[in-house]
Amino acid sequence: MTPALAFDLLLIAALLWSAARALITADVFRAVVLFIVFGLLMALAWARLGAPDIALAEAAIGAGLTGALLLDAVGHLRAKRREPEA
Repeated sequence: MTPALAFDLLLIAALLWSAARALITADVFRAVVLFIVFGLLMALAWARLGAPDIALAEAAIGAGLTGALLLDAVGHLRAKRREPEA
């Protein structure tokens, strides 16, 4: 087994693991973090497939911007839960 094939198989396994964990986890914050990890791994997969433009877009939009917006939404949800009811 060549090192490139071993890396690709490890990348596939990591993609499947992070996607499955993001879908089945009950904690919203953990799901968002796993979504960001999935996006970064997907960007790496696109780079390995020879599509650097798609890899850059996935990293910037998929993991970066969307991840930041989702983390902000989770922060707002947690703040709403902590507010005392009037």
